[in-house]
Amino acid sequence: MSLIKQTSSQQRSLQQNPSHRWNVRYLALVGLMAAVIGVFGPLVLPLPFSPVPISLASFAVYFSAYVLGKRRGTLSCMIYLFIGLMGVPVFSGFSAGPGKLLGPTGGYLIGYLFMAWLCGLFAEKWPHKALLQFVGMVLGTLACYVLGSIWLSFQADLSFQAALAAGVLPFIPGDLVKIIISMIVGKQIRRRLQKINF
Repeated sequence: MSLIKQTSSQQRSLQQNPSHRWNVRYLALVGLMAAVIGVFGPLVLPLPFSPVPISLASFAVYFSAYVLGKRRGTLSCMIYLFIGLMGVPVFSGFSAGPGKLLGPTGGYLIGYLFMAWLCGLFAEKWPHKALLQFVGMVLGTLACYVLGSIWLSFQADLSFQAALAAGVLPFIPGDLVKIIISMIVGKQIRRRLQKINF
């Protein structure tokens, strides 16, 4: 009987406090987006001339940040990194563990956090201005590039210019395509979530 009363009390609390229900829904969506990044993260195309492979993880980060915004998008990315750090093979090539974060591409993984924040910030601040959203995506990508290149140059004993040539320049066209696709798909998802008051 007490359990029934407790359940009824919780239901009344959700009805009286819609913000709590909203937070629970968004936490579920954050977890879902972290899982999406985890699914796309291991999928890579190795390049013979670069230690950095083409990864679909960045597309998933763009997408989650665009849909969730800066805080929740960054949180989903943090969960993804934590899962990989704990040994679940969600990093490129189905790798995992602290060694991946400390390896040559670790700077790009950490850079995802800054990328998610900036992309989400512009998507939130200008929800109906595609050009400004695109600018935010590019700035977020640049932040990831810089951090990743600094760490790559340190790990691989390269100059910063050489690290840029190996870890950034070959990926610019692909990342621009990822940005555009994530904005197109993300816009549709955001509209559907708004319709169901998610």
